[in-house]
Amino acid sequence: MYRRMIPVAVSVVLALGSIAVAQSDFSADVFDTQKSDTAAQAKIYATKDKIRFEPAKKEARGGAFIMNLSTQTSVVLMDQQHMYMEMPTQMAAQRNAYNLFRAGDVENACSSWESAGKNKGGSCHKVGNDTVNGRSAIKYEGTNANGDSATFWVDPKIAFPIKWQGKNSGGELRNIQEGTQPASLFEVPAGYNKLDMGGMMQQHQ
Repeated sequence: MYRRMIPVAVSVVLALGSIAVAQSDFSADVFDTQKSDTAAQAKIYATKDKIRFEPAKKEARGGAFIMNLSTQTSVVLMDQQHMYMEMPTQMAAQRNAYNLFRAGDVENACSSWESAGKNKGGSCHKVGNDTVNGRSAIKYEGTNANGDSATFWVDPKIAFPIKWQGKNSGGELRNIQEGTQPASLFEVPAGYNKLDMGGMMQQHQ
């Protein structure tokens, strides 16, 4: 279950290679522009240094994925079981996500893009101002050492990417709603028990 949640949560980051800590609280729907259907893939909530992803389709075994960028920790909630699972920080994709989410300069997002492991040795440049779904954005283009290109648009008002397009992935944020997000969205609900990941891994060895 949690392996399916990670791509939903960090595809926004890993697809474009540059993301900023939100400057203002907001919520939005995450759409996969590579798919022909028009349904949202996930919901995102952001406040300061915490981000919550919820899959659009509720699963019996999974729930929200919450990232704390300051402590570099994250959890997956399992609502039906009233349990939560802490994600291993040694996971490479998760480490990249923390670093990229913490990129802070929307006027120079290339520096964060170029610092990502898969982009080192590549090149990036700012294209200029653009508009995405009626919102002002700064457009960037980059090409990594393997020749794979990526284009992304960062919204300077919320300091967050609102559109991205890569070789094999693409997406955008829609229905962006700025405003204070409840603190409870970024906390483990009362009464949830922690799932022992170490014990589970030992059982499968």
